[in-house]
Amino acid sequence: MGIILRWLGAFILLAATYNPTQWNFTRWAEANWQTQMPLTFLLGLLLGVGYLVYIGATLRSIGAFGIVLVAAIVGALVWVLIDYQILTLQNPSLNLWLGIFALSVVLGIGLSWSIIRQRLSGQATVDEVQE
Repeated sequence: MGIILRWLGAFILLAATYNPTQWNFTRWAEANWQTQMPLTFLLGLLLGVGYLVYIGATLRSIGAFGIVLVAAIVGALVWVLIDYQILTLQNPSLNLWLGIFALSVVLGIGLSWSIIRQRLSGQATVDEVQE
């Protein structure tokens, strides 16, 4: 359940930043920058902290190669769904939601990788201590 919650957190973070609907930070900030600059700045910083946590943990846990590998797996899954005509790319909104989903899977796996590796291998992960 924790892995799903981490993925859901990544999905919400990405969708809150930008999505094809009118309900996202980017469009709200563009419309309200002049009148609500301090709130826009605060919300932008909070989103930035969320990205810092997710991207930092993802880079530490799976690295750049792992990010490319997970993204390739998600991309191949989308390709298979398109090839079997389960999915079509004619809808630009759906394409954007697919991109948000794919990025959230990468970030969710990155944040959850130590849990996944421990469950698969039985080995616990500890942080490195630098002195």
